[in-house]
Amino acid sequence: MAGAKLIVIYPRSQRHRTLRARVPERTCAHGRRKLANKTKIVASKMVGSPQGTPPFNRITEIHFPTMEALQACGASDGRKQTIASTVAISSGGAPIFLIAEEKIFVFRVE
Repeated sequence: MAGAKLIVIYPRSQRHRTLRARVPERTCAHGRRKLANKTKIVASKMVGSPQGTPPFNRITEIHFPTMEALQACGASDGRKQTIASTVAISSGGAPIFLIAEEKIFVFRVE
């Protein structure tokens, strides 16, 4: 069965240093306490792009074992509280929320 994840993309802002410091800690703290059924949270800081300055500061991925687990979490009060906190700390405008089904490919390094 395929896993699922909620992806949160934070737009770049003029105050990106403040956002950079707060995003992983706040998102992960809320997610850890409030989001049921998650298996892991990955917070990535954008450090560059072949096209120049990336349009986003951070991308946070909240992983779930199944789409059903993600949907059950989506109906919870914890989800509402976490999204409200996420929107509040996004200084570059409204964050983008995406839902993805993932398929993992594992490669052997030779």
